[in-house]
Amino acid sequence: MTAPLVSILDDEPTIRAILSEALTEAGFRTMAFARATEFEAALKRATPDLCLVDLGLPDRDGLSLVHRLALEQGAAVIIISGRAQVQDRVTGLELGADDYIIKPFDPAEVVARVRARLRGPRAAPRGGDSARFAGWTAHFDRYALEDETGAETPFSHAEGEVLRLFLDSPKRLITRAQMQESLGGAAGESFDRAMDVRISRLRTKLREDPKNPRLIKTIYGAGYIFLGDVEWV
Repeated sequence: MTAPLVSILDDEPTIRAILSEALTEAGFRTMAFARATEFEAALKRATPDLCLVDLGLPDRDGLSLVHRLALEQGAAVIIISGRAQVQDRVTGLELGADDYIIKPFDPAEVVARVRARLRGPRAAPRGGDSARFAGWTAHFDRYALEDETGAETPFSHAEGEVLRLFLDSPKRLITRAQMQESLGGAAGESFDRAMDVRISRLRTKLREDPKNPRLIKTIYGAGYIFLGDVEWV
């Protein structure tokens, strides 16, 4: 079985070297780039399983790149940045990033978070790569929601992880603790905020009434329930 490929985009040579060495020792394949243009050219030749992206790039705004990676490439994305403000973290998550690590970091923590992002939820769902529910078809092979007319709306890898969790356990309560255990990441306010953002974005893409959603119901103080009938195809 081929080892997962991790792409590293950071303009600091020391950071690239530290991350490449730690990930290689942990059994991953790596590619490292100093500029967004080099990174994007490489995407045409190989599709990484996960991307580590710095926001402070010399030739491109890192946040716009994160948004493109999440929606167009369907790649898992972890931001690694010196920007420690809460708003930067929130914006990164809203644009589709799976996680946010602040510099300086412990290489072992980065490896652990990469492993968490690439385990379980990326495996093929039961029965196939697509699921039908309530007039929608979720295509996890290309990260798209298809409505009854055939029109498609893309979703990010991070949103897909949450949607897959719901579709694997319809009409069952999923607690925050279960979400954290299944999706990985450190429990706490940042994880809760990330889940709130992803669920809100999924509801919007599923054209839910935010005041009275019919599919993804919030059970206050307990968690969430997905109310649709699901067929994996």
